[in-house]
Amino acid sequence: MPEQDPAHRPLRFGVNYTPAQGWFHHWLDFDLDAVRADLDAVAALGLDHVRVFPLWPVFQPNRTLIRPAAVEQLVRLADAAAERGLDVNVDGLQGHLSSFDFLPAWTQTWHRRNLFTDPDVLSGQEEYLRTLAAALAGRPNFLGMTLGNEINQFSDGPHPDPDLITEAQAGAWLDRMLAACERGAPGRMHLHAAYDAAWYRDEHPFTPAHAARRGAVTAVHSWVFNGTAQRHGPTGTATEQHAAYLIELSKAWASDPHRPVWLQEVGAPAPHIPEDQAARFTDATVRNALDCPDVWGVTWWCSHDVSRSLADFPALEYDLGLLGNDGTVKPAAKALAALAGEWGGRVHRPAARTTALAVDAGDADAAPRRSVCAPGGDVFEAWARLAGQGLRPALVLAERADDVEHLAARGITEVRTPQEVLA
Repeated sequence: MPEQDPAHRPLRFGVNYTPAQGWFHHWLDFDLDAVRADLDAVAALGLDHVRVFPLWPVFQPNRTLIRPAAVEQLVRLADAAAERGLDVNVDGLQGHLSSFDFLPAWTQTWHRRNLFTDPDVLSGQEEYLRTLAAALAGRPNFLGMTLGNEINQFSDGPHPDPDLITEAQAGAWLDRMLAACERGAPGRMHLHAAYDAAWYRDEHPFTPAHAARRGAVTAVHSWVFNGTAQRHGPTGTATEQHAAYLIELSKAWASDPHRPVWLQEVGAPAPHIPEDQAARFTDATVRNALDCPDVWGVTWWCSHDVSRSLADFPALEYDLGLLGNDGTVKPAAKALAALAGEWGGRVHRPAARTTALAVDAGDADAAPRRSVCAPGGDVFEAWARLAGQGLRPALVLAERADDVEHLAARGITEVRTPQEVLA
């Protein structure tokens, strides 16, 4: 199922599926009826897809054992989603979820090996991703694989025990794992996803160029607890347009001027976004994101709250669900449902963003000074200022600021520097 022509691609609205019972530990005692009830609630919001998360050590507890029963459970979940009109994207290497790491024993302690470079680990990961993709390849509602959830966090600080690698090693790992997904399910929308260190953290081995040039689409994960809401407040322009900013930032590095961008994770984290402002934040965030060209879709984090019976989560993780554990439909869910009803399935081509801000992060591939793009950095703050003035700023690499062909392809007619704007 090849990705549609961008000119005829309808907008997609979905949710990251967090089971109401047991969170992702539900794989340990899988209950298809409970999953069906959860998916019924998702479908009732008018959404069209879910992103789902196998737990890597549950599915591949030994390097040469990928549990057939676990793979079958994943297939049954995908089939249950299809019965409710929901497509499915599957994250493979979990990896990291809501502050917890889930790594198989064969990569840890006495068997400690680098997740990105050890030959045996690489072969095990390849076979795991290929197996999951192949199991779903025949399902029409299977969108494709995401390599893992923000697996770049294992490669650098602030992780307490990182598997340190170079930019080149990160790129080689991405190429090898994406190829494994393609072997399992040829022609599907296979991609990778990084948390915002890829865009904001100097010398992080996963780079903006990796994010914007590898895989079928660019994935953006937008979280305003990264300093944005702290600096600009819950209703500040920079906060309500943070997702739009990341989408535009990704387009600065993309080789294809019309590469699709998937807002794959975005949520309303309390207390940075107060509970009584969650619906407003949801509506503003999505509308601003949809004002960016080439958006594939929006996938909210997440479907259901984390039960308070589960211990040790960061406080903000418990209440991110659109739905309560008892099925309560929260204000943010109603806001997202209204947006899906208004925009879902429509072919949307917003006007080009004619004014662009130049991004000088150093070498375009390594981006050694990419912290200028982070909250507080000149690029970030200048973009937010322009947006606050009612402009619709794009972003372009400084080295492309005089590239007439590139600018024309994106509809850019004016390029300004952060220094000009901030002055």
